[in-house]
Amino acid sequence: MPQMYPKGEPEETIRPSIGGEDGGGGATILALTICSAAIGGTFQYGYNISIINAPTSYIQTFINDTYMERWGSGLESSQLTLMWTIIVSAFSLGGLLGALLAGPLSVRFGRKNSLLLNNGFLFAGAVLVLTSRVAKSFEMIIFARFQVGINSGVSMNVQPMYFGYLLIDRGDKDACVKALGKLRGGVAPILEVEEMLEEQEQQKTAALNSGSSANKTPWTLFKDAGLRSQLRTVMAASSAMMLCGNDSIYFYAYYIFLAAGIPPQMIQYITIGTGASEFTASILSNLLIERVGRRYLLIGGYSLMSFWSVVFTVALNLQSRGVAGMAYLSMACVFAYILSFGLGPAGVSGILPAEIFDQSARPAAYMVAGSCMWVSLFLVGMLFPFIVKGLGDFCFLPFFVVCVASAVFLGLTLPETKGKTLAEITADFDGRNGKKKEYSDVEMDEPLKQLYQLGKAASLTNLMLDPDSKPDLESIQPQVNV
Repeated sequence: MPQMYPKGEPEETIRPSIGGEDGGGGATILALTICSAAIGGTFQYGYNISIINAPTSYIQTFINDTYMERWGSGLESSQLTLMWTIIVSAFSLGGLLGALLAGPLSVRFGRKNSLLLNNGFLFAGAVLVLTSRVAKSFEMIIFARFQVGINSGVSMNVQPMYFGYLLIDRGDKDACVKALGKLRGGVAPILEVEEMLEEQEQQKTAALNSGSSANKTPWTLFKDAGLRSQLRTVMAASSAMMLCGNDSIYFYAYYIFLAAGIPPQMIQYITIGTGASEFTASILSNLLIERVGRRYLLIGGYSLMSFWSVVFTVALNLQSRGVAGMAYLSMACVFAYILSFGLGPAGVSGILPAEIFDQSARPAAYMVAGSCMWVSLFLVGMLFPFIVKGLGDFCFLPFFVVCVASAVFLGLTLPETKGKTLAEITADFDGRNGKKKEYSDVEMDEPLKQLYQLGKAASLTNLMLDPDSKPDLESIQPQVNV
């Protein structure tokens, strides 16, 4: 392995010229970077998922009035519902396109520039929706939802990749060192850079042997027999995340709470509880994910959602028979359903591709996962109002089936990733497939392996640790087999 550090510098760190070198400054930059990426990224997804519920009646009135002004007659109830589902689901179609664009954009322009360019779709959507009433065109709302969907699709895939991959994709060692230094208080740990260099060299060697490029495409992922089990798991987790119906609660909270017996004038206030539930769940998930592990949070989350969907169905049936207080039990079940989703599936599904695929495969893996997610969201968004009308009190039973199937499938196929290296995770997948594979290219002593366990590397708390606390390199030198 070639030496990465300048002559005369200690082996533990690389000191790029980036300004201040205090540990506190690095923690501040890291926190600001995460907040900025979140506001321009997943925040936009959550906001545009939930915001469409509050103006439901106003937009439907606008659609009907515009149609009547154009054609002299209003829309029938079923036609108005169909038009509303198109507006809601246009967001999902845009998200699908954004997910397909995310991989090429992140490799071509880099993660940060992709997130910056991505804001153009959001601005375009804002202009369209703000001018739709003046133009007397509800179609502009559809195109606006499509634009913000593209924004969310790109950001949902690029944001999880943003914090690692300058060196692998761009081959820019200096920029990688500078970026790591900014996040580590002016000091770029040499062990992290050397680990990425080793992974880069392994990918180049594999690419030369296979005659393909180092960065994988979705098609090469499907053709790679060694990655099929990982791909199936990610596709199932991403699809289940939307098919479980949690986001349909945000889309159609008005219909759900109306069916649960909540007075119409109170629904806009009740929906505040849905956001509060997911916010609470996100905090709890961050506290539990390193203690409980990804696998148990996923299985536990879907199991709890299965339970609450049954209770919700029972409450709706009892309410239809005149049992008092069932409306509030139904409301509590919806909140508990969202809380269970936030504890497990919402907090874990998005990071799975980063933990079970190497850096050359992650953009393609996120494209596949994102495509599954957005197609599933589109299907649920289009079908849910008709499910409510068709199944009535039993409208959550399809979601019960999805949650049970997801808990069973992920329990059988997904190994625990917390505290494991990528090689160990890959070996676990191979073992579940009845296949043995040796990883003899790089052997690490136990202290070095602990330093790069995925569970610890992905933790915000660990990323913000004092950079002055350096490992003893003499006791943790990696052994490379020839």
